[in-house]
Amino acid sequence: MWGRATAAAIPGFLLSAGVTGLVCWLLPGPWQSTLVAGIVSFLAVWMAAMALAFQFRSGKRAWAWFSGGAVVSLATLWLLQTLQWVR
Repeated sequence: MWGRATAAAIPGFLLSAGVTGLVCWLLPGPWQSTLVAGIVSFLAVWMAAMALAFQFRSGKRAWAWFSGGAVVSLATLWLLQTLQWVR
C-alpha cells in the first residue's frame, strides 16, 4: 500500500504537472491566460492519479507507469519549449 501511495505522491505529481502543462500550452492563445484553470485542473488530475494508483496490482507497477508517464510528458514539454513551438 505504501508503494502505491508514494507512487501517487511523487511521480503522480510530476505526471499531473506534465499533463496539465501540455493541455495549457497546447490551447490557443498565451499560456498565461490558462494559468488559473491549469492550477485548478492540476489538483483534479493529481487526485485522479492518486485514485488510479490504488488500482495497480503492486507499488512497483504504479511507480513504473507513473514514472514513465511523467518522463514522457515532461520531455514533451521540454521538447516543445526547445523547438519554440509554444510560448
